Parts: sequence; C-alpha cells; structure tokens
Amino acid sequence: MAMHPALNSNVGLRLTAQATARPELLGIATPIGSHRQGTHRRYCTISLRDLDERSSSIAAGMQAMGIGPNHRIALLVKFGEDFIALVFALLKTGATLVLVDPGMGRKNLLNCLAETQPDGFVAIPLAQAILKAKRSLFPSAKFYVTVGRRFGFLPAPTLSELEATPANRFRPPMTQLQDSAAIIFTTGSTGPPKGVLYSHQTFLAQIDMISERYCIEPGGKDLSGFPLFGLFNAVMGTSTILPDMNPTRPADVDPVRLLDAIDQWQINQSFGSPALWTRVGLYCQSIARRTESLKLVLSAGAPVPARVLEHLRAAIAPDGQVFTPYGATEALPIASIESREVLQETAEQTRNGYGTCVGSRFDRVRWKVIEITDEPIASIDQARSVAPGQIGELMVCSPSVTHRYVTRTDQNALHKVLADPSDPHTDIWHRMGDVGYLDSQDRFWFCGRKSHRVRTAQGPIFTEPVEAVVNTHPSVYRSALVPLGSPENQKPVVIVEPWPEHRKRVKANRDTLEHEWRALLLSRHPNLDIDSFVVHPGRLPTDIRHNSKIFREQLTQWLSKVRSRTYG
Repeated sequence: MAMHPALNSNVGLRLTAQATARPELLGIATPIGSHRQGTHRRYCTISLRDLDERSSSIAAGMQAMGIGPNHRIALLVKFGEDFIALVFALLKTGATLVLVDPGMGRKNLLNCLAETQPDGFVAIPLAQAILKAKRSLFPSAKFYVTVGRRFGFLPAPTLSELEATPANRFRPPMTQLQDSAAIIFTTGSTGPPKGVLYSHQTFLAQIDMISERYCIEPGGKDLSGFPLFGLFNAVMGTSTILPDMNPTRPADVDPVRLLDAIDQWQINQSFGSPALWTRVGLYCQSIARRTESLKLVLSAGAPVPARVLEHLRAAIAPDGQVFTPYGATEALPIASIESREVLQETAEQTRNGYGTCVGSRFDRVRWKVIEITDEPIASIDQARSVAPGQIGELMVCSPSVTHRYVTRTDQNALHKVLADPSDPHTDIWHRMGDVGYLDSQDRFWFCGRKSHRVRTAQGPIFTEPVEAVVNTHPSVYRSALVPLGSPENQKPVVIVEPWPEHRKRVKANRDTLEHEWRALLLSRHPNLDIDSFVVHPGRLPTDIRHNSKIFREQLTQWLSKVRSRTYG
C-alpha cells in the first residue's frame, strides 16, 4: 500500500520502506564474546524487517507514554543495536532526538543537555542515576526510559517493557519536511559545542546526496566506524556490521579486530575518521595485509594525510576507492575527493604549502568564497566574493544545510545568511567558518579555520598551509600553529607532536630538529617568520568524535602557562 506523501517526509519511515522491499536483508550484526585473531567471531544479528518492527514497537510504547511531536528526548545510550533501534523509534514518533557525544565529559554533557531543555531521557542506568541527581537542571523533563536493568530508584519503564508493545499499535504522525527531527551538537573544536537543529529534510537530503555521489546500492555491507553513518545504512538498504571498538576513541582502535571483521563478512564499504584509518593503514603496511572485499572507504572529520591514503590504497581492492568527504555538523555533505586525485595531483601542492584540496562540490551544493570578516552578514547580497585563488571564507547552500542553532543562538547571526531577509522561507546560506580558495576547476582548497588564523602585524597566517609542510618531516606525526600574544599582534608558534618512535630522538636533538623544521617551512614559505617551535609532551588534544580535529584553543592556553613558568 502506498504511503501518504506527508508520511514519506519522516526519515524514520525510510527504514520501513527498505524493510518492506528487502525484509530478509541483514540489518545489524553485533560482535559478542571475545576476539581471537584469524577465527570467525560470533555475532548477534537482526534483519531489516525485525529492526523495523522492533523500532515500531518501541515507538508505539513511547506513544502510549505520551511522547510525540514537539517533544525533545535526549538519548544517552552506547552505540549499538539498541541505539539504532531507539533512534528510528524516536524519529517515527515525530519527537526531536537530542544527541550529545558522551566523550565530551560530564560537565559539558550536562551543560549541553540543560541548554536544550529536554522533555525526557532515554538512558542507560548510570546516566539515569546522574540525571536523577541533577534533575534541577531539567525542569521540563517528564518522560524517562531506562535502557537496561531498572533498579528501585531509577525511573520506569524500561526499554524491554516498551518493545513488548505490538508494532501494529504504532500510529505514524503527520510529518512535514521542515519539522524538527534532531538536535546534534558540534564537536566544540572552536569553542563550546553548539546544538544544531536537523529537520527531516536535512536527513533525507544527506542520505540521497551520499548514496548518489558514492553509488551506494542496497545489499552492501558496511563496517561502521562512525555512529551517524551506521544510521544512514539502514535507510540505504545497507547492512551494518558493528566494529569491536570504542567509537569515542577511534585513534585507539585495534586494527586486527576491524580487519578480521572485514574478511569474515566480506565487507565492501567502511566509514571512519582519519585517526582510525591511520592505525589501520600503518598496520596493513607493516605486515602487507590486504582486504580484497573492501571497495569503498570514506574518511572525514579532518584533512586526511596523503601517507594514510597511500597505505589504504595498498590495503584494499585494486579497483577500490577512498574518498574524503568534506562538511560540518551544520552542513554535510559539501564536497569530496578521491584518493587517486589526491595522490596524483593535489598532495604535492599540499606538501608545498598550498592548503588541502577537499575536492568538488556535491551536485545540489552551491558555494562561494567571500572576504574574511568576523561580523554578521544579514543577506547574501552583503557577502563580497573574492577571486579564484584568493583565500577567503567559504559559505554554502544546499538542501542538507541546517537552518539554525537552538543553543548558543547568538551564533545564528554569525553563521546563517538569508538569500532574501524579507522572505522567512528563503534559502539559507551557512558560513562554514573555514578559510581557503577555489581553484580553476571549482575545487575548494582548505587552509584552516577562520578563528584559528594567527593575526600578525604583517597579516594573517593560516594553519593548514603551515602544518601540512611541517608534517612532512619524518619526525613529525602532526603539528598545530597557534598564536602567542595579544590580538592583532600575535606571534606564530608551531607545536609539534613527534611520532612515538621518534620522541627520544627529538628530545635529544631538539636544536638540530628545530633548525630542520624551520628550514623546511622557509623552503615553502620564504617570508614566514615562526617565533618558535615547541614539542608537546604527549598527544595534541583532539575532538572526541573523530580524534582528528586539534583543539588549538587548549594548546594556546597550555603554551601560555608553559611560557609563564619558563620566563615568569
């Protein structure tokens, strides 16, 4: 029976459509027991049909509680089958799902949740206990569901009780494309995390744009190293194989566990952060291991070094492709580039300090590079475009661009630009906060975050053209350009994180290596005057979601303390 057009607007019901078309297709496979290298792991599996029915049963149970449109429900559950089923259940009810990275720390997590003023929580027992102790922060909360065993002091009902509700009792609400579907928080790499409002159209556009660009067809198997892509799989008719890893710590992944899963399931695609693929690529290179079934690798969250792409190309099927999608929580996807284009053309320019090419835009994306300003821009006619090749600020418009922040709402004026201020239904342009330039092929070259530029008396210095050069030195794993001193008269300092195996050498030959680093930079940027190089004693602080975006603000504070102890 055809679904009503208004119901087709609910992204949660895309799962129902896929389950109807492919009921027996594997939905999710979850590893159980312990991993033993080279042996077949045991997995708990669920079909698309059963996943859809389970989510509808949960949705019906939630509706019986009173949960529905206009309610904000925060989900505090570990990524896995329960998480995926709950996401679709909440979307089906028409409620607005609130997602916060648990790895951001208890204080930030509670602050983000308090800012959204949720109407309820679906959470594991530990989180429910914390919420109970902090209930004064959430005066609007009245719906509680415990995922797991319910102790006497925890709220009822439990997830098990909800999903005992017959699936046929679920009644899909009327949903419009612009209705709110979720609040997702940014990583906080350039300040406190911001709550981004996703509509159903946002999700639907993302799904269609990703599947079209990467030719994702139903029936494939995906190893989901990133939770959001695990959700996309089900509505694209792709099976999700959950990796044996902590999704909040991709840099610590055990490559053997991922590779064994790829071989066992003959996985053809996988999404993960650059930190994850760095580990996997290095391991494959060290033992010459290949995964012939893997045909599509996606990596996003930060620029992917060319050496990582080289390692991955050698590890997957000869005709496989490695793409690095570009975007942000507020606007995803925007652009993409394939590894062959990087390795054969753009990587050399990156090493020479020209920035990192993120590729060509998706078909439904419009973009322009404008003059850099830290002031609000009310309408698109006030944005002054710069010529190709000139560094400026990127702004974008597409069906997947979100329209507003619902926390830290002061940022709306700084990031959202109306095509026509007199028309509330006009297109929204999003200022990415990234600086770079468009080349003659209409590809964007990323040069860093606008807020991370170092403002010297001679003019701004951008992070990516500097760091990409320093990172070519064999002793350097990664680096960060940070400012020292007062605004508008800052001194540029490069903080270096050596490769672990080079750390002792760096410590013993500090002056010699600093001379090499400086000479390397001057060979690419002859007029660049770096104040100093500082070796970080551990890992550079990075975001939880990808373990790749460097928290430069934290490094600036750390550097100030180091300098005050040294010279104070």
